[in-house]
Amino acid sequence: MDPLPTCTIRDAYIELYKILKIENMVASGGEAKYLISKGLVLVNGEVETRKRRKTVPGDIVEYNGEQILITSKP
Repeated sequence: MDPLPTCTIRDAYIELYKILKIENMVASGGEAKYLISKGLVLVNGEVETRKRRKTVPGDIVEYNGEQILITSKP
């Protein structure tokens, strides 16, 4: 099995909608917020509808069959 693609963050957390935008999974922050509010984004396998949910290193974000592992800078 291939390792998951990662999104490395500098801070303790990043808001969920920002990950989708940074990783080019969506075209805009507005689109990310809409998709999250409709329950189309998963965090650690669970539907997440909070747009500003704090995701932390170790979380796995999934949208449209794509998964991203959140990691931190050492």
